[in-house]
Amino acid sequence: MYEAPITVHIAVARIQQVQCKLASSLTCFPNFLRVCSAWVFKRTEFNVYIKLPPAMPYIKTSKKSLPVSTLLDIKSQKCGLRHTVYSVSGNEYTGEWQNNKKHGKGTQVWKKSGAIYNGEWKFGKRDGHGTYSVLLPESKAYARKYCGGWRNGKKHGYGTYFYNNSSLYEGEWSEDQRSGWGRMYYENGNIYEGEWMKDKNHGHGIIRFSNGNWYEGTWQDGKKNGNGKFYYSDKGQLYVGFWVAGVAKCGTLTDFGRDEAPAPAKYPIPKLHLVDMELVLREAKSAYLDQY
Repeated sequence: MYEAPITVHIAVARIQQVQCKLASSLTCFPNFLRVCSAWVFKRTEFNVYIKLPPAMPYIKTSKKSLPVSTLLDIKSQKCGLRHTVYSVSGNEYTGEWQNNKKHGKGTQVWKKSGAIYNGEWKFGKRDGHGTYSVLLPESKAYARKYCGGWRNGKKHGYGTYFYNNSSLYEGEWSEDQRSGWGRMYYENGNIYEGEWMKDKNHGHGIIRFSNGNWYEGTWQDGKKNGNGKFYYSDKGQLYVGFWVAGVAKCGTLTDFGRDEAPAPAKYPIPKLHLVDMELVLREAKSAYLDQY
């Protein structure tokens, strides 16, 4: 009757003992083999088990055969939450990783400038919501510089940027530039609220000056351009007309709140007595538009 081969794992010392005993009693069987520490026996007609080699040896690739540089690179791969990691430049990062890149939430400290970013990362770049702060050299204290959205390492989305203690911008960003709707508080006290494009006033917007005057109308490349109204609150006058590159070209100037103005003009503006005032304005406006 045929019985399936069996495998007996024996220690090396025990193998040597069994080998000596079998060699003396089974000299008629030349197929006696030794395969590492595993013995395979088959029952013969003499009711004796002899060792046979395995049908096909199993070869397992060891990582030790890889170059040392490759093994070190595998061990250095970062994934998941890590404690502080120092780069060659001396920068510090504490937070989450994925595929050896900053990914998730983390804090980066730049050695050269001392600046700190605390927020979300994506594939090694600031992406999501985060706060960027700078180190003040005089007081050695940190001042918040930007708080808001990021994309691909640049300011993107809604956020607030602090230029100094009295100047800031809050609104929309695109590719590190003010773009979209936003409100800008200038250091001199002026306030602009409206549309932006590529870091400049562009579109419809209102600017209120620190002396009380204000302009409402269209802008282009950071200058008043197109139809708009300028309120001279200090003089009690209103200008309604057309602007080109920040200069009023044609329009009407009338008294507006003259009695409440802190410094009204000496004489009131007389009323126009043209036959067709609108025609004159249209012709003047058309003349300037033809030049641009």
